[in-house]
Amino acid sequence: MADSKTKFESLREWVVEHKLRTVGSLWLSGIAGSIAYNWSQPNMKTSVKIIHARLHAQALTLAALAGAAVVEYYDHKTGVKADRYAKFLPADNFNSHKD
Repeated sequence: MADSKTKFESLREWVVEHKLRTVGSLWLSGIAGSIAYNWSQPNMKTSVKIIHARLHAQALTLAALAGAAVVEYYDHKTGVKADRYAKFLPADNFNSHKD
C-alpha cells in the first residue's frame, strides 16, 4: 500500500497537469457566483453589478495563479518535476556541452 496516493497528492498532481483548466474553472465559477450574488442586490445599477463581478473573479484568478505558483515551487523543491522530465532526456547526452 506504499504506492497509494493520498487525496491531496492526487489533487496536487491533477492541478500540476491542468493548471490553465484549474485557473479557468475558478474564474468562471467566481464570475458566475459573483453575478448571482450581485443580481440579488436590488439597489445597484447593472453596470456596477458587472464591474463587481469582474473584480471578484479577478481576485479569484490571482489567488488561483498564486496557488499554482506554490504547487510549482513545491515541485521544484522536492525534485518531482526533474524526475518527471528526466525520462524525456537522452541519457548518453546528459550534461554534455560543446566548447
